[in-house]
Amino acid sequence: MISDSSIHKSLDNYVKQRMQEIPTEIKQTFLKIDQIWKCQNEIDFLYGYYVGKLEEGSLHFLLKASRASAGGYVDTFEIRGIIESHRKELRDIIENAIKNS
Repeated sequence: MISDSSIHKSLDNYVKQRMQEIPTEIKQTFLKIDQIWKCQNEIDFLYGYYVGKLEEGSLHFLLKASRASAGGYVDTFEIRGIIESHRKELRDIIENAIKNS
């Protein structure tokens, strides 16, 4: 569990900053998703993809910030909770990036 409020705030800021980079990534990387992945809903695919990327990046950020090992200190459910607290904003970012690409 993240007991240090400054680390928790820093992690939340990392997630927000990283989310702002998503539209550029979508425009550059994910062209014609429905044809490549044969999926019917680009938004759900990209939402799941970016939740995973944010989790991975957050874990690295947290480990680097705390200089701790992954055992015991890092709660991946808490990381997911921070990411999910920005659920609507993340979906909106993805939807707008798809519309503008």
